Amino acid sequence: MPTFYGTEIQSRLMLGTAQYPSPAILADAFRRSKAGIATVSVRREAGGEQAGQAFWDLIKELDVALLPNTAGCHSVREAVTTAHMARELFDTPWIKLEVIGHSDTLQPDVFGLVEAARILSEDGFQVFPYCTEDLVLCDKLLNAGCQVLMPWGAPIGTGLGLNNKYGLRSLRGHFPDVPLVVDAGLGVPSQAAEAIEMGYDAVLLNTAVAKAGDPAAMAEGFALAVEAGALANQADPMEPRDMAAPSTPVIGKAFLE
Repeated sequence: MPTFYGTEIQSRLMLGTAQYPSPAILADAFRRSKAGIATVSVRREAGGEQAGQAFWDLIKELDVALLPNTAGCHSVREAVTTAHMARELFDTPWIKLEVIGHSDTLQPDVFGLVEAARILSEDGFQVFPYCTEDLVLCDKLLNAGCQVLMPWGAPIGTGLGLNNKYGLRSLRGHFPDVPLVVDAGLGVPSQAAEAIEMGYDAVLLNTAVAKAGDPAAMAEGFALAVEAGALANQADPMEPRDMAAPSTPVIGKAFLE
C-alpha cells in the first residue's frame, strides 16, 4: 500500500469530494470505493459556524485521511495563501498543490509550481504537486522538497485516460523509489488499473465518479480496478512481443505423410 510522507494509506484509490448530486451520494460513493484519502477544496470549506460546516461534518464522518488542495489557483501567491488557509482549517501539513497555467486545458504552470512547492516545503508543508509527466519538472519538484509526485493522466475532467503512456512509464522508471500518483483525466476503471499495472502507487480522481450515472457503483468499479492492477503488477506480467508464439506445444501433434 502507498506511503506518503511516512503515513501508510490502506487504499490505492483517492477521491475528490466535488460535483456529487447530493451529500448522501457522496458518502455512499466513498463507502463503496474504500478510498483512503479524500481531497477537499478549500473554497468549499468556510470553517467554523459558516456555510461549510455541514460539509465539514460530512467529510469527518467518512473517516479517511484529508488532502486539502489549492484547486483553481493561478498564481504562486494565491496558491501559497490558500495552502496556509487549508493548514489552519484542516490542521494538516498535507497540501495538494495546484498552480494552473492555462485556462482551457488546466495545465499546471510548471514554473510557478516549482516556486510554490519550494516556499511551502520550506514552511513545513508536505506537498503533493499536481504536475505533468515531464522528467525535468519532476526532478525540480523533488529538489524543491516534494516527496510525492502527481502527474496528470490527461487534462482535468476530460476522462481521456493515460494520454502519454511512454512519459508515465519513463517517470516510473526514473524515480523508482518516489511515490507516484496519477492525478486527473481518468474516466473509467480500466484506465486506473492500467496506471497501477505500470507501477504507480495510487490514482486520484473525482469527475469520473461524481458525474457517473451511478456514482456509488462507479466508485466500487474503480476500487476493484486498482486492486486488479496491483495484483497484475505484483505478478510480474509477461513482456509483449511482436511475433506470435503458440500456447500449445507442437510435440505430439498429428503427423501427415
